[in-house]
Amino acid sequence: MDRRFQDVWVGQCAAAVRIREDHGVKDAFNYIIGEKLMVYTQTARPGRSLRGSCRGSSRKVRRLFSAEEIREHLIRIEREDREAAEAASGEEIDGIDEVARPEDVAAQVERFAAMKELLTAEQLGTS
Repeated sequence: MDRRFQDVWVGQCAAAVRIREDHGVKDAFNYIIGEKLMVYTQTARPGRSLRGSCRGSSRKVRRLFSAEEIREHLIRIEREDREAAEAASGEEIDGIDEVARPEDVAAQVERFAAMKELLTAEQLGTS
């Protein structure tokens, strides 16, 4: 894990703890996974596997939330994304800028699947 990212990540994990205390598990999970970790997966070093880049981050997340909380909120996020996609499929889009490119959507789905695998694995390997 990049040292600068690691320093920032420690602060973001501390913020997630405060958010959890002030606003609940859902908001803390959305912040650390939906906002921070998913953004990091977009900018992970080229040439390194996503799983390798995010292994340390997922360890920290697994300390912030129980296995049940992680499973529950990953299912919720998948459901919300699916519902949003279904709702958007029937809408008229005014501007082309608002339409996600299929390759971007596919990349996001792949990143989420990799994060889900890391966060729900019984044990994180080192390979």
